[in-house]
Amino acid sequence: MLGSVVICAAAWRAPLKKRNIVPVDFQATASAPRRSFAMWLMVGGSFLISFTGLIIRNMEAASALHVNFYRAAALFVVILTFMLVRYGRKTPAHILRVGHSGLFAGFCLAAAGLCLLQALTNTTVAATLFICSAVPFITAALAWVILRETPTRSTFMTMAVAVFGLVVMISGSASSGSVYGNGMALMTALCFSSFAIVVRRNRNIEMMPALLISAVVIMAFTLPVLWSDLAVPAHDLIWCVVLGGFISALPNAVFIVASRHLVAAELTLFMLLEFALGPIWVWLFLNEIPGARTILGGFLVIAAVLLRVMFELRKSR
Repeated sequence: MLGSVVICAAAWRAPLKKRNIVPVDFQATASAPRRSFAMWLMVGGSFLISFTGLIIRNMEAASALHVNFYRAAALFVVILTFMLVRYGRKTPAHILRVGHSGLFAGFCLAAAGLCLLQALTNTTVAATLFICSAVPFITAALAWVILRETPTRSTFMTMAVAVFGLVVMISGSASSGSVYGNGMALMTALCFSSFAIVVRRNRNIEMMPALLISAVVIMAFTLPVLWSDLAVPAHDLIWCVVLGGFISALPNAVFIVASRHLVAAELTLFMLLEFALGPIWVWLFLNEIPGARTILGGFLVIAAVLLRVMFELRKSR
């Protein structure tokens, strides 16, 4: 987990050398080199978090509630350690400074994680992925209304191609799932989009404490249920710590860093990489061969996102 703290610090310092607040108007956003840097950060974060499914598949006995509790605990330790290293005795003041906006963002992120758990256990994975793929579009709509941010045509084209790729990926799964499970998937999308909007709107504020708040909310929700059954095998506990202290901590920290340089719709666009890469890791490490549609759809998603980043990089040069 020490490595996570170091990497978080490195990613955090690079974009903050210049403390100017990023303007709301998309046409007057951060310089092209900073936008390219933020996009590559999001690609790296999405790549990392795409291993979540593979790690959960490797659990021996831990339930979904166990995974959520220990993942949140590890996330809390890493983020708090990072803040203590960065701010020292001023850490409590920085946590309190996040205010109501950070509190709301933390609750939104926690609710997204908890609702996702309910969706995956009450509806099909295909239905969950399909509904969650609406996150960039929901975020774009909210950002247009609340932040007055209008993504460029190239961003909308990237989202359209990426979502088409996801439709191709899950088209082989005909089951529509339960109404409750689909509703929880929709709540996941709405909660994460709300988190993205709040973080983007308050990009001039240190929003890292929002991650601490989300971890506390998840632990407070799961601990009473698990109070008499907290024990899990050492194998599962190690994977939960890796999941929370590394695979969750870094992408979430990167998300907050990138929010200073990318509009809200662009931020959530990169989440689609997670859906595309997840089946590939299961294929490579667990030998679960995906169908042709999964491979084709995943290729479309990855290609669309990477071409968008390369276009931004070329513009910056």
